[in-house]
This record gives sequence, C-alpha cells and structure tokens, in this order.
Amino acid sequence: MSTSIPTDHPIHAYISRRWSPYSFSEKPVEKSDLLCLFEAARWAPSAHNEQPRYYIVATKEETQEFERLLSCLVEPNQAWAQFVPVLALGVTKLNFSYNDQPNRAAFHDLGLAAGNLLFEATSRGLHVHQMIGILPEKARELYGVPEGYEVVTAIAIGYQGENAKLPENLKKREAARKPRKPLSDFVFSGRWNQAASMVK
Repeated sequence: MSTSIPTDHPIHAYISRRWSPYSFSEKPVEKSDLLCLFEAARWAPSAHNEQPRYYIVATKEETQEFERLLSCLVEPNQAWAQFVPVLALGVTKLNFSYNDQPNRAAFHDLGLAAGNLLFEATSRGLHVHQMIGILPEKARELYGVPEGYEVVTAIAIGYQGENAKLPENLKKREAARKPRKPLSDFVFSGRWNQAASMVK
C-alpha cells in the first residue's frame, strides 16, 4: 500500500494515500473485495436517487472478456492496462427515469460513485486508475450499450506492482506525484477568482 502524501490540512489517510499507478501486480483481486468496491459505488448519492451509474467489468481470468474490454481503451492505455487484473467501464444514463428529461448531474453522479469505489479500494490495499482515454463508440457497439447511456471512463483495479514492464515515459510519470492546486486557486467568495477569506 502506498504511503500518505503531505497535505495542507488533515484529511483521512485513505484520501491522502490514494494514487493512480500505471504498474499493477497480476495478483488477482478477490471476488469478495470487488463486490465491496461496487457496493460502495452503489451507496453513492445521486440526484433524485436516480443512481445513473453502470459498470461493465472483466477480470483477467475471463480471458476473452478481458481482451474485449481492453480493446475499448486507446492504445497508450492498453500498453499498461493489459497487465491489470480487473478492468471496468463506467457508464452513465443521460436522462431521468421519472420524466425523461436531461439529467445534468449524470456525470457528477458517476464521479461520486467512483469516489466511493476509490475510497473503498484504498481501504483494502487496492489501487484504481481511472482513464478517459477510451473508445466509447467501440464500447457501445461491443456491449450493446443503448442510446441514452454514455460510456464515460475506464477503470483499472488491482494491487501495485513493479514497473519493469512499463514504457520509459510511463515510468517517469509514475515516479512523479502530481501536485495539487492550493485552496486559494479554487475556493472563492464574493466573486469569481477571489479567494475565500478562510483560505487566504
């Protein structure tokens, strides 16, 4: 499990410890752990309790299914994700069920579910790497995703591994933790781009 990074204010260790590696061990993830991750996603809040998030999952043991899901990633992501024990696609429903009107929170709610999943994964010593680099129309075709639903992201789930199999550019990216903006850059008060007094 990775170590916590320094933060400006105290936060839960499972948040400060979370990160998205490119190098994963091929050690399988127990079914019971996977079920708990998606249970955590299940309990995320959503607008009107719509629960618009859906997942398509494949494990490395399901060779054909894994290869099919892997093919929905762009080639640079396939280069490292081929070694991950679990891959999934995150899908959201674009309209509310109760009135068929556009749900402006659909992507937000998929993100909330992902946050819950990440937290639960970190608590279990697992890592999750989310990807926007996917081929959504290919995924739609391969899995028969109906109109009104959008394939948004892919996620890799597993244990951190050695990076010997990674291309050099990814080894460098993995070695450098990405910095975070200070609170004053995004917590405003009074008007746009004016830092709130509490973060000055």
